[in-house]
Amino acid sequence: MTQRINYMQQSPEFFHKMMELSNAEMESSIEENILHLVHIRASQINGCGFCLDMHIKQAKIHGESELRLFHIPIWRESNLFSPRERACLTWTEILTKLPEGGVPDDIFERVSEQLSEKEISDLTFSIMAINAWNRINVAFKTIPGSADKAFGLTKAGL
Repeated sequence: MTQRINYMQQSPEFFHKMMELSNAEMESSIEENILHLVHIRASQINGCGFCLDMHIKQAKIHGESELRLFHIPIWRESNLFSPRERACLTWTEILTKLPEGGVPDDIFERVSEQLSEKEISDLTFSIMAINAWNRINVAFKTIPGSADKAFGLTKAGL
């Protein structure tokens, strides 16, 4: 597979703004390990190999277990995720798939039982960001692993 466009070179101003948003996530009210789960799940749903590869490696570097990584697609059936993590994964899926008619009240209420308004807001921005990254990397066929060295992902040992 050949990458279609190097968007980082073609639109550096937008790339840098997106990086600012992604870097701001690390200062949000949502824990880093949950952000990894969110990024991985959205990337799975969107079929973004580049982002999925990157975020699995980041999660591994930050101590996530391989079994939990394997269980992300089946998180509903798995007993490896906390109620808070489940709420974040629920919110990720509903916003990534965004059904006609929007987010049902019952889902918002379930998520609100685990997260504060600030946390839901911060999480929503994180989900928006990963979905934007997924879309650009899918559109331009960014090659999985192609930025490992630049992003320090070789440490993952994968």
